[in-house]
Amino acid sequence: MRGRGEEESESRVPLLESPNTAKEDGGGLKKRVWVETKKLWQIVGPAIFTRLSAYSMLVISQAFAGHLGELELAAISIVNNVIVGFNFGLLLGMASALETLCGQAFGARKYYMLGVYMQRSWIVLFFCCLLLLPTYLFTTPVLKFIGQPDDIAELSGVLSVWAIPLHFAYPLSFPLQRFLQCQLKNHVTAYAAAVSLVVHFLVSWLFVDGLKLGVVGTMATVSISWWVNVLIILAYTVCGGCPLTWTGFSSEAFTGLWEFLKLSASSGVMLCLENWYYRILIIMTGNLHNARIAVDSLSICMSINGWEMMIPLAFFAGTGVRVANELGAGNGKGARFATIVSVTQSLIIGLFFWVIIMLFHNQIAWIFSSSEAVLAAVNKLTVLLALTVFLNSVQPVLSGVAVGSGWQSYVAYINLGCYYCIGIPLGILMGWIFKFGVMGIWAGMIFGGTAVQTIILILITMRCEWEKEAQIAQARVNKWSKTIE
Repeated sequence: MRGRGEEESESRVPLLESPNTAKEDGGGLKKRVWVETKKLWQIVGPAIFTRLSAYSMLVISQAFAGHLGELELAAISIVNNVIVGFNFGLLLGMASALETLCGQAFGARKYYMLGVYMQRSWIVLFFCCLLLLPTYLFTTPVLKFIGQPDDIAELSGVLSVWAIPLHFAYPLSFPLQRFLQCQLKNHVTAYAAAVSLVVHFLVSWLFVDGLKLGVVGTMATVSISWWVNVLIILAYTVCGGCPLTWTGFSSEAFTGLWEFLKLSASSGVMLCLENWYYRILIIMTGNLHNARIAVDSLSICMSINGWEMMIPLAFFAGTGVRVANELGAGNGKGARFATIVSVTQSLIIGLFFWVIIMLFHNQIAWIFSSSEAVLAAVNKLTVLLALTVFLNSVQPVLSGVAVGSGWQSYVAYINLGCYYCIGIPLGILMGWIFKFGVMGIWAGMIFGGTAVQTIILILITMRCEWEKEAQIAQARVNKWSKTIE
């Protein structure tokens, strides 16, 4: 419990690395862009490395499995991209509520609130994890029910059980990452990610090539590596690395849980509707003729897209923090400028990778498979892959603006309408009615869902009244702080 004296004393502490200084006056546009770029990349740089490292663990496991056989690649692809992916999306989305609350509280210099928010997130996400356990325990019957081949469904069910330890790493990991991110301590998560990536590669080699544990060994290594990562950043946080924002475990974490749950749920729905969209694409593909080749080729494209997607997701995180910091400090114009800089830079990077994919469309699948049929199928899909990469260079950044501003509930309705009322029906129409197969399903879902949603988010962001949003953010910080004091 904190008194007013402590709060006022803390508010006089200089803002760490000054993430949301007062409004930029003068100095010219170039100087303002440079200053904002430094602030943004202080978050985005380590976030890119952290996310690439985390995703690379799944890709490494998938690559090991791919060279064991087509069945093994299809099964681990289903588990990573669908089972784990479904739960990952929901829990990651729920944890993103911290980007709104911690970011705005940090901008308002109410540092002590960050630790309580994180503990509330731990509680909410842990109970959510318990509710999601059946998705791992009943993988095989569910996959058979929705039409997946029996051999893929059986092996996927075995691998899902080995993914349960990974599942319980998420409730600790996601809130910790956002807690540190909002304080510009991303370097800690980057170091932890580097260590866990090295551990993952060594353990993968040991389990698959050394101990010959097969595809089960590849799934087990992901859980081990994630827990190494979690324990490193947890030790840093509770052992003195965050003296302003972590003051120990508090009973205050159990107060205001209902309000926190509602914001977490809206954040979870917003992000998981996006995350689940392409997981559903893989499930739909499993019902096509020659499903194993279709699933393998699409999963490879989704893995490449997911790998590159870590960069826009880092911009998602960076934009969310920058917008939240500026709004929490009452600087609406600063939030608007941060949005413009972030979207522009992410778009440039997206164009670069679009060109790379088109230039090397014949070679990009070799890391995952040596099957000529799979390689040929991937080659046909690279145009759609490049287009998806381009759209994803803008859409996640705008979602970051929504998180930083606290618009999660509003955007959740947009995602539901674009993805599930337009995108999936159009994908079914193109894939089965017009018989374009996996290319038709994917193209329909791109143009019907992702493109429409991106256009709507652009229009909303352009019409935003930023000074009004700053007032709302400050009112939110004051409201939530009263539940703690």
